[in-house]
Amino acid sequence: MHQANRWFFHPVFIFIVSILALTSSLILYIYWYLEANTGIQLIVHKFNIDSSQILKAQTWLVILILSMLVALILIGIFLIFVYNQKTFQLYRLQNNFINNFTHELKTPVTSLKLFLETFAKHELPRETQLKYIEFMLQDTIRLSDNISRILNLAKLESKVFDGNFEILDIFIFISDFVNKNNHLFQKCEVNIIKVNENQRVFYKINQGLFEMFLMNIFTNAIKYNKSQTPKIEVEFEIQDKKLLIHFIDNGIGIEKKELKKIFKKFYQIGQSDNMSAKGTGIGLYIAQSVAKAHKGKLIAESKGAGTGSVFSLILPLTFKKNL
Repeated sequence: MHQANRWFFHPVFIFIVSILALTSSLILYIYWYLEANTGIQLIVHKFNIDSSQILKAQTWLVILILSMLVALILIGIFLIFVYNQKTFQLYRLQNNFINNFTHELKTPVTSLKLFLETFAKHELPRETQLKYIEFMLQDTIRLSDNISRILNLAKLESKVFDGNFEILDIFIFISDFVNKNNHLFQKCEVNIIKVNENQRVFYKINQGLFEMFLMNIFTNAIKYNKSQTPKIEVEFEIQDKKLLIHFIDNGIGIEKKELKKIFKKFYQIGQSDNMSAKGTGIGLYIAQSVAKAHKGKLIAESKGAGTGSVFSLILPLTFKKNL
């Protein structure tokens, strides 16, 4: 009974009933109008009355105008329905995000509490202390990363960026980023390939934003990876006055139907799958937002599950320098 009531008040059901009711009323009105018009014409002919004295028939004009008005009403109802469905979907994604993000925060906090209580209650050998401290540092990094994502998301959506956009050698910038964050990629194989040895490509970037972009792309490639040694290959390509930077990984891959959805805010692939449901669902949304802030876009390619992925950053090449 409860399920029946829920379906009865479902937006799809209300939308269909509204359309049927409106269409039926239009059909009945046209039918009534034609019948009434026919009756009036019979009376006019029977009593030989001047039709202009009673009613000047403009049936099809009235029907046309009425049909146009109904069409506008139907379009309005449809747009309201689509907006309502998108709002409902966003609300559901936000709920999933809150649940996942709460878990992402609660897990390291609980772990830290447990280790601190252990330190408070027991005298531990130095070796064990160092082991536990290492675990606590990992939890702290995890906690800090999650908080940073939320702060970064807020900055991007408010368009409040730290620092200016500067023309920099983008190859050197990515190489420096990998070296600076080497502690995060120690168990990975990272390979950066130039366009060619004699060419340097410059682009106007915001250093803070671009580091945010790279961090999300690299951590995703590592997090969603079942290989013994995660591999990330960065390739540069110049094509039709565009700079393409390909980030190729050997991760779990992406199904074709998910390729466009993954850049939506809060969207996560396969929430029933523990491996795929990691994170908060905003990493790639942030990466795409950073790409747009640099007048570019980010696209994803994959042949399916288990085949790895290629994320390509496409930037308009307005400034380049050959050495």
